[in-house]
Amino acid sequence: MAKLGKRTVKAREGVDHVKLYGLEEALAMVKERATAKFDETIEIAINLGVDPRHADQMVRGVCNLPNGSGRTVRVGVFARGPKADEAKAAGADVVGAEDLLEIVQGGKIEFDRCIATPDMMPLVGRLGKVLGPRGLMPNPKVGTVTMDVAGAVKAAKGGAVEFRVEKAGIVHGGVGKASFDAEKLAQNIKAFADAVVKAKPTGAKGQYVQKIAVSSTMGPGVRVEPSSVLSA
Repeated sequence: MAKLGKRTVKAREGVDHVKLYGLEEALAMVKERATAKFDETIEIAINLGVDPRHADQMVRGVCNLPNGSGRTVRVGVFARGPKADEAKAAGADVVGAEDLLEIVQGGKIEFDRCIATPDMMPLVGRLGKVLGPRGLMPNPKVGTVTMDVAGAVKAAKGGAVEFRVEKAGIVHGGVGKASFDAEKLAQNIKAFADAVVKAKPTGAKGQYVQKIAVSSTMGPGVRVEPSSVLSA
C-alpha cells in the first residue's frame, strides 16, 4: 500500500467517511482543506441507482451553473456562413468547417466544448473516433447540436456543465472554485443535483440518488446528506 503524504494525511484529519454532513458543513470542511497553491476546483459526485449498460438507464444532460464554473472554457464551433459569424460574435475561440475538420484530424484540438449546427453533423461525424473518447462530440441532448450557436457559445462560456453517468453509476462535475464563497458553491451544487434528478431515465428503479459527496481537486471527499442538497 502506498504511503500517504503529510499533506494528504492532514487534509483527511477530522473527516468522518461514514457520517453524512449537511451541505453547509461539508462545504466548510472542503474549503478549509483546499490548501494547494492553485485555486482548486470544487467537485460533486452523485452515486445513482442506475445501470448505464442499459440504454433506458443512461443519464446525460447539461446544467447551467447560476454562478459559473470559474473555468475558462475554450469553445469550438462547426458552422458555415451567417452561423459561423454568429459564433465568432458570441465569443467562440475556434470556428470553421472543412478547415477545422482538417485541424482536428491532424491532432490539434484547441477547444474544451464543441458545438455544431445540424447541417454540419455529417462532417463532424467523421471525427467521432477523435472527439468521442474526449467527450467532445456534439449532441442535441445537451444542446451542442443547435441552430442557436450564439446561445450555446454564451452558455458554455458562462458555466454550462455537461454530465454523463459512468459505468459505476456515478455522475460527477466541477461546480466552482475553492475561492467561491460557500453560498455560491451551494447554489451551484443544488442546481447541478436538480439537473441530474430531472435527467432521471425511465428505466431507473428504486432509489435514484443514493450517495452524494463533495471534494476539492486535492482534498478528501466529504459525504453529504442528500436532503440538504436536493429540492423538496
